[in-house]
Amino acid sequence: MSVLNRIESLKAKHAALESAIELEVRRPIPDNAHLHDLKRRKLLIKDEMTRIDSLIH
Repeated sequence: MSVLNRIESLKAKHAALESAIELEVRRPIPDNAHLHDLKRRKLLIKDEMTRIDSLIH
């Protein structure tokens, strides 16, 4: 997988997690543990995108 493909894949996962977070927040009683896990996963992806970006620039 090329670097650009990897970044695009990570961006898609990041966007999907953002959507999942929004859906969870809008629930009448959000599951805080699930919300925390979604946010943690989103942050890990953002960290990986930042790391890759710093390697290519």
